[in-house]
Amino acid sequence: MSTTTFDTFKFVERLEKAGLSREQAAAIAEAQKDSLSEALDSTLATKADMVRLENRIDGMGKDMQAMELRLTIRLGAFFTLAVGILIAVLRLPH
Repeated sequence: MSTTTFDTFKFVERLEKAGLSREQAAAIAEAQKDSLSEALDSTLATKADMVRLENRIDGMGKDMQAMELRLTIRLGAFFTLAVGILIAVLRLPH
């Protein structure tokens, strides 16, 4: 859970100057603080979120390397097969 910097005392003072009672101002300030905290918690990435993302990216990189190796092997096999077929066709009697 992230911590938000919200000056509730200053906020309450402003609301009191606007004509609200201390209780009303304090209740509004607390609600505002909770709302900001929830919004930040749901939208900002934490360090743990970033670590998970980095791990997923690393995993994808390893998967891509394995896929590249398989593709290279297949390409080599197809090339070898094509050369073999070409040699066989060239050796056929005309």
